[in-house]
Amino acid sequence: MLVSYKWCICTLSIFALFSSITAAGKHRTPSHIVVDPSGKHGFRSIQAAVNSVPSKNRKWTTIDIKEGVYREQVVIPYDKPFIYLKGAGRKKTFVEGNGHGPINETATFVSQADNILARGITFTNSYNYPPERNRNPVEPAVAALIQGDKSAFYRCRFFGVQDTLWDAYGRHLYRSCTIQGAVDFIFGSAQSIYESCTISAVAAALNGKTGYITSQGKNHPQDTSGFVFKNCNVVGNGKFFLGRPWRDYARVLFYNTAMADIIHPLGWDAWSRTGYESTLMMAEYNCRGPGANTSGRVKWEPKLRPREARRLTNISFIDDQGWVKKAFKIMGRH
Repeated sequence: MLVSYKWCICTLSIFALFSSITAAGKHRTPSHIVVDPSGKHGFRSIQAAVNSVPSKNRKWTTIDIKEGVYREQVVIPYDKPFIYLKGAGRKKTFVEGNGHGPINETATFVSQADNILARGITFTNSYNYPPERNRNPVEPAVAALIQGDKSAFYRCRFFGVQDTLWDAYGRHLYRSCTIQGAVDFIFGSAQSIYESCTISAVAAALNGKTGYITSQGKNHPQDTSGFVFKNCNVVGNGKFFLGRPWRDYARVLFYNTAMADIIHPLGWDAWSRTGYESTLMMAEYNCRGPGANTSGRVKWEPKLRPREARRLTNISFIDDQGWVKKAFKIMGRH
């Protein structure tokens, strides 16, 4: 009777241990998560999938977002790095929101963590978009807020009107992306290269006023931030300045970029830095197209030497560790 009792206790203990291991396995986050609007193949919302990734995640986790329109705010918090958002294509996977007001709270997509990748997704803030069919007053309405370091976006689109892409902090690469807007629609203090991107300026919401493509926020001379547009296309309608400074040492370079006839002859607006333009580095180098005629540009636009242009457009401007190559290997592109 005693032997039988001990055997039962042992059996129950082994069963309990096996059950706990099995349960742990069931709750362990896989490296590949599926999001499907129907809910048949995984999570129904992108945010639910992000929430399932453990805090202080240390392994690359792919969130495979199937074709559909996801009307939600998506936030990747600081403690969830190494996430790859894989869309079905920028004309198939859409993340839409209509937040406006405090821009640090209302962006459609918020990426706070380091090492975040996205491919084949369109991020839209529809509060003022599309401007041709919108009656709301124009307000800051952010489609994407990118705050983490070492983040890359490939074949994505960002649609809005004012403050479309808040490229806030960190080192970022945008390759073969489209960014659309009308007022300061690429702004922030990040250190970013926009490579082979389409910069689409739409004037429908401006009521005949001149728009602004960039508003960069380099804050002091030692700050390494800046926006570099390399091999891009600037298209659209209306008239636009290439940029105006958000901070005292704003740095923006358009390099080897084709510009449609939408650029204001002056090119740049000193805005709040009028009289202190010597601290700004807002320049063009080897650009082409009817909008690239520099004969009427502001006198304070610097003339970059080839060496400085090469330094800013080299991938080492944002990557001296090889993270970009690793990122595109993960996204299936070497």
